[in-house]
Amino acid sequence: MTVKAALKSQAVETPSWAYGNSGTRFKVFAQPGVPRTPQEKLDDAARVHEHTGVAPSVALHIPWDRVEGADGYAALAAYAKERGLALGAINANVFQDDDYKLGSVTHPDPAVRRKALAHLLECVDIMDATGSRDLKLWFSDGTNYPGQDDVRERQDRLAEALAAVYERLGEGQRMLLEYKLFEPAFYHTDVPDWGTAYAHCLRLGDRAQVVVDTGHHAPGTNIEFIVAVLLREGKLGGFDFNSRFYADDDLMVGSADPFQLFRIMYEVVRGGGLGPDVAFMLDQCHNIEPKIPAIIRSVMNVQEATAKALLVDREALAAAQREGDVLAANAVLMDAYNTDVRPLLAEVREEMGLDPDPMAAYRRSRWAERIVAERVGGTQAGWGA
Repeated sequence: MTVKAALKSQAVETPSWAYGNSGTRFKVFAQPGVPRTPQEKLDDAARVHEHTGVAPSVALHIPWDRVEGADGYAALAAYAKERGLALGAINANVFQDDDYKLGSVTHPDPAVRRKALAHLLECVDIMDATGSRDLKLWFSDGTNYPGQDDVRERQDRLAEALAAVYERLGEGQRMLLEYKLFEPAFYHTDVPDWGTAYAHCLRLGDRAQVVVDTGHHAPGTNIEFIVAVLLREGKLGGFDFNSRFYADDDLMVGSADPFQLFRIMYEVVRGGGLGPDVAFMLDQCHNIEPKIPAIIRSVMNVQEATAKALLVDREALAAAQREGDVLAANAVLMDAYNTDVRPLLAEVREEMGLDPDPMAAYRRSRWAERIVAERVGGTQAGWGA
């Protein structure tokens, strides 16, 4: 596959919640024109896909994107299709209910665990209705103090819940297990790292895969190494792309360390992960910047990192590595990283029938002014804080 063909076939899933209001842990900052319904989120997502050409699906978060009626989710999928989109990963939410203060599927109370499991199974039902392939699970479960709960028993409870969900998956459906270093559990987190997620997925089977959220690591973590190992083991199910300066900041992907994003994408290319089996998803909260342009810019950042990764001269790199020529090997990577790929991507977009400058095209569309004028009244979508 040529570089251009690879870039044209790339798909970056955008998250419904990124179009809604979000903020810091202390305040949600509302913006005019923010969607009030899942349908309006899809309207905004359609604009991102229209201008980038590579954002054809939207991840949903339940209950943030809950719709009513027996055919509500099928109707939502049809609404998406009319706008040139598909509904992507279904994200469960077992962290915003008072019952989950001490955990969800790992809670010491069996009644709370049953409630959490019922929600996870509901999300699989929604997948059936929307035609979604992936169920994405993240658990805030953990403890704040030594002795608060039995660490090993919590792993047993987690394994039991995951096995029940895995058994419920339909044909062609997958479970993607996300991990997070800390927060809101500060003594220990039940799924704190890729090793824990990998161990659970390995036990479950081929349709259980690990999600790498690029913001969920300790400072200095070599994320591209994790990506390489998971690809080698056939256990990398997808990414949640974002950036962080301190912890899980959910900033625009590539904004904090674009070189890291390039290194990650090189390992993806090297490991054969640039295809449908690895889901490229954004997981970001646009707190102070306009949301739709920020998502367009994020998609472009992923494209640019991918283009640079595809330009690495792998034969020259392999030769330098065999010869132990440290500087030459590093120079091969740096030459690709330092290449200005914007003209290449502009050509790709023109060949796809798109404007070569997605940001300029969005501004000319005046979509931002239109939604500010039309979306008056009602309750804006947002995850609260």
